[in-house]
Order: sequence, then C-alpha cells, then structure tokens
Amino acid sequence: MRTSLVVCVLFLVTSCARSGATRPDVPVEAQPPQEHGSATRLDAVSGDEVLPDGWSSPLYRDHPLTGRIWDVKGGRFVNEAELLKALGAARFVVLGERHDQTDHHRLQAKLVQSLARGGKKPALAFEMLDVSQQPAVDASLARAPKDADALALAVDWAHSGWPDWTLYRPVFAAGLEAGLPVVAANLPRTQVRDLVKRGPEALPPELRTRLELDTPLPEDVARVMREEQDQAHCGQLPSEMLGPMVQAQRARDAMLADRLLTADTGDGGILITGNGHARTDRGVPSYLIRRAPGKPVVSVGLLEVSPESPTPKDYAASFTANALPFDYVWFTPAVPQEDPCAPLRQRSR
Repeated sequence: MRTSLVVCVLFLVTSCARSGATRPDVPVEAQPPQEHGSATRLDAVSGDEVLPDGWSSPLYRDHPLTGRIWDVKGGRFVNEAELLKALGAARFVVLGERHDQTDHHRLQAKLVQSLARGGKKPALAFEMLDVSQQPAVDASLARAPKDADALALAVDWAHSGWPDWTLYRPVFAAGLEAGLPVVAANLPRTQVRDLVKRGPEALPPELRTRLELDTPLPEDVARVMREEQDQAHCGQLPSEMLGPMVQAQRARDAMLADRLLTADTGDGGILITGNGHARTDRGVPSYLIRRAPGKPVVSVGLLEVSPESPTPKDYAASFTANALPFDYVWFTPAVPQEDPCAPLRQRSR
C-alpha cells in the first residue's frame, strides 16, 4: 500500500500545483442553493449564469464579508477604485483564486481589463500553462491573436486536468482582447515529478541556481510547510515524501516568479494562480520582491466566505499564518465542494 501511495502522489503532484496552495482551499459543505425568487441572467464578462445580486456562487451571499475588499496592511476595507489604484501602481500583480470558482475568474477578468487600460501591455502569465507549451501559445496567437478558444485547442486544455475551459475563458479573453502577451509560467509536470523523486538535482544547474533551490529554507519555515503538505494530502503521505513535496511547491513558486520577471518588457506583469502561490510571505510575491527590489508587487487573494468566519482575521488560520498572507483580499460567496480528502483515502485502501 505504501508503494502504491507514493506512485499515486507522483501522479497527482500536478494536482497539488492545480490547487495552487500549500493547503487545499478550505472545503465548504454542500448545501442547497439559497432561494432568491428572481430569474438569473448572463454575466457580460464571463457569459456565465449569474444570480440577481451579480454572483454565480450560491452559498453565503448574505455573509457580512461577501463582496468586500480587505486591505491587509491597512487593516481596513477599501472600495474597488482604491484596489485598482493600488494595482495600477504596481509593477507586478499576483491574482489568486480557487481554481474551480466561477466568481474568482470573473473578478480576475475584470481586473485584467482594468489593468490593460491606458495603453499598458503587462504580460499575462498563467500557472495553468507550463513553459513547454509556450511555442503552442505563440503559434496560436500569431494565427488568431484574439481567439481564446483557438488557444485552448492549441494547448489541449480539454485534457490538461484543469477545471473546465469555460471557467478560465473570461480571463484569457480579457487578456487577448487587450493584446497582452500570454506567458506559460509553470514548471512542466515531468520536471515536477522528477523533482519530487530526485530532489533539486533533477533540474539543470543554471535553473536550480536561478530559482534559489540550492539555498535551504529556514527550518521553522520548512517545518510549517511540511505540516501543510501533510494536511493538504489528508495525512496520507509517507513522512519521507513531505520534504520533496515542499521542494516541488517551492520550485513552482520560484518558476512562476521567474517567468513573470523574464516576460516584463517595461509594463510589468499579471500572474493568474492559486491562492497558495499568491501568498506574500513565501509564495510568488516573495521571490519577485527579492529578485526585483524596488519594483512594487501587489497580491490579491480571492477567498470564499465561511459562516464560521465573520471577520477577515478569521481566515488567516487556513493559511497557517497569524495574518492573511496577501496585500488585499476580495471575499466572494462559496460553491459546494466535495471532501478533497476522499480520493486519497480511497486510493490508500
């Protein structure tokens, strides 16, 4: 059983990348949609069916935090105009998400549209595309520069393992409509698997050095990250796998930052990624700040509200942190989610 679990972990290691977090998104118990008594409509940005209050997600739309934006450092709520002003002043913007959350992608698309106004052309980088797919991305944009669906076909999104293309299409479409460069930013899955099996030596020396993987993590940080990996994998990982999984998470963070830096031709860049990669303490923003001092970085976490958590500070614990590890947090309603631990428990039997 132990061997089969290790094989399973190596197969699913890119699922950890897809979760985009050192921990999975906080699960929400499935509940029946709340009654509203009004017809739905189609969202102008995403084309998705939305409820009368503008949200697609059915749960907790009357939560006191739903729709509000929290300035973490300022310790106050801000409006959308204030958030956009802060993002517009940044060289790099990191937009987090729960990957299967329609409202998160709708908000990302809206922010991409706003950041591309005024003639700026920031690079638009995606965790969901790995660097080996960049030639396919470039070829598709050369043939059909504003055709998001053609891009999806070019990268074979349907077989990528990521959530359905309809969720991500609004973000890609917003970028293509504005003529932004599209950057495939993640490590290829084969490299991630090799990294888990063999350690940093699996990567070319130059890349390993550039990603700072030769520098050991502080032990207190490494310990917390191992604990997070254990929880993220529902306590089913062999203990000897926790360190390699931390290394893989660290390498992905570093690679996403590296690609954003490389793609910057003067107008900076925007990264679309999971909330775990967007955290400021040890995610992508921390690498950007170290490697590009003086170039402002702003991270936005998109978090679903929970009925047990009425204030912003209540959400820090889900990131094993004393404070929310983002510059801003935009709170949204929630969608039902099955127990994320069930598949791993089933495979371990």
